[in-house]
Amino acid sequence: MTADVWLPIPPDEIDGLPEGPDYRFWNGEEDFPADPADCAFYVVPYMKPSPLCVRPLGRMSNVRVVQTLSAGIDHVEPGLAQLPAGVRLCNARGVHEASTGELTLALILASLRGIPDFVRAQDRGEWLGGFRPALADKNVLIVGYGSIGEAIEDRLVPFEVARVARVARSERTTARGPVHPLTQLPALLPEADVVILSTPLTETTRGLAGADFLSRMKDGALLVNVARGPVVDTKALLAELETGRITAALDVTDPEPLAREHPLWRAPGVLISPHAGGPTSAFFPRAKRLLVDQLNRYVNREPLRNVILTTGASTV
Repeated sequence: MTADVWLPIPPDEIDGLPEGPDYRFWNGEEDFPADPADCAFYVVPYMKPSPLCVRPLGRMSNVRVVQTLSAGIDHVEPGLAQLPAGVRLCNARGVHEASTGELTLALILASLRGIPDFVRAQDRGEWLGGFRPALADKNVLIVGYGSIGEAIEDRLVPFEVARVARVARSERTTARGPVHPLTQLPALLPEADVVILSTPLTETTRGLAGADFLSRMKDGALLVNVARGPVVDTKALLAELETGRITAALDVTDPEPLAREHPLWRAPGVLISPHAGGPTSAFFPRAKRLLVDQLNRYVNREPLRNVILTTGASTV
């Protein structure tokens, strides 16, 4: 059994790694740390472009596990066809919930309470008073109710929102209430004051927030995207923003990063953060705990966590 494990974090910085594998540090550098054919467990570099992340996959003929450090897997999907059958692809459920939940609330509060306007006024030395909307008593719709969606709701509760509606691919019931299927979105959108996108990027969700979706949002509603940029149709969003009918807070955009001259920068009523939901001080402790747990499971031949798919299986 091949024993190399490729890590994007130096192995001597991770306490608790099991003995046995040969640990190789690779975080996207031009030179590989060893022969990719000897890699059995590949941990994908974090926050690196897709072409770099998939570059070694075609040579990893003996790999058995591909582990991302992100909740989404869309950046590695282009390389999956190069892998042998039976490779398990795992995501980083449990790593980003705290950071993404925090940023989601920060974007909502900053947008509603006018924090960007205050900062610009401070630069001008201007006392900018006025009446602003609060998060309290708002109806909130979370589209994409996985672990990150749950973490967002955890952080919404203390703010005395009127209602949280939840949407996911499949209908189900949780301790907090029902989770509606995507087919019910058209009926739920007109009721929401804040619409939060936290869904994975799939063929179903690509362009989900298009012209029809956005037109169903109520006047004055706020769209918050902490999912992936292509979940929103940028052209359709720009058209709505230009009318001033809705506002937006975006941690992700399409394209990404935005070019300096892109009109989204200057659109009215938009707040943009540079894909900052995951990379915080909370990332490394949680990422290291995940890797230690997964690698101990792998070495001891125990079931892995967060298996999204297995290459060559009928579900791929």
